[in-house]
Amino acid sequence: MFYNDLPKPFFVMAPMDDVTDTVFRQIVASCAPPDLFFTEFVNVDGLQSPGRPHLLKKLQNTDKERPLIAQLWGLKPENFYEVSKQIVSGEFGEFAGIDLNMGCPAKGEVQNGACSALMNNRELAAEIIQATQQGAAGVLPVSVKTRLGFHEIDPTWHEFLLQFKLNMLTIHGRTKREMSKVPAHWDEIGKVRELRDALSPETLLVGNGDVTSHAHGLELASQYRLDGIMVGRGIFHDPFLFAVNSPWQDQSKQQRIELYTKHVKLFANTWQHGEHPVHVLNKFCKIYINGFDGAKEMREQLMAAKNTDELLHLLASEV
Repeated sequence: MFYNDLPKPFFVMAPMDDVTDTVFRQIVASCAPPDLFFTEFVNVDGLQSPGRPHLLKKLQNTDKERPLIAQLWGLKPENFYEVSKQIVSGEFGEFAGIDLNMGCPAKGEVQNGACSALMNNRELAAEIIQATQQGAAGVLPVSVKTRLGFHEIDPTWHEFLLQFKLNMLTIHGRTKREMSKVPAHWDEIGKVRELRDALSPETLLVGNGDVTSHAHGLELASQYRLDGIMVGRGIFHDPFLFAVNSPWQDQSKQQRIELYTKHVKLFANTWQHGEHPVHVLNKFCKIYINGFDGAKEMREQLMAAKNTDELLHLLASEV
């Protein structure tokens, strides 16, 4: 398995819906790539339905985003099995592994019984893990990303997951109830690592939550003896976060505008058929248009653009 070749600790860019698409992954790769990328999470039930063409954009990828893990969610084990087989076959491109989303706290997914709701339906969770492992057929590693618990911290959930001898387990250091409203409980992630040591020492253990820099990630990995560190929202404050020495704080206004221009051009070239509306770019605007005089006013103007041509024209006028 490729996991054996990763450095320790390794760094991972977290899967974030409508954020970590192929475009943003390529931008981060051009700045300072992590050791491991994840896709956005894609619904296996949708992929096995007439809606499949609308979901393929979530799995779109290039050679610049390697190694790349496909993250899946859904409710039907048979669809996890079929999609896993399709990933192994190369039907969606080159993937290094498959991850199961059992942690997303979004209201819609939870109400449907998926993602973090699977903590309360362990029979279905077991069927999903086993179906995915069967579909992967030992060719690709299978992992799970989850949280500390549903309403409360629940180590029995992690004990349950570790019995499946997963290749990797990622723990977001909050419960579903906590969403992202409290600081991550890294001490509890450390306790899961102790469980891992006892129950499934071959499973790699990755911590996730509030990592602000490469140095911060190294510190947490050392303190809690983790194999890897996953970074989510931290990348919004520094696209070079995975660099040992990030240059971001010293980047000039022009350099920041040039990087956003690169992002917009790649977005326009990648989604030529309207797969994503231009307002999707607004959530990225603050990453780049920040840290200099007049940035707030400039963001307001850019975020009102109606198409990428208008956006590029506005950016060009500021350089």
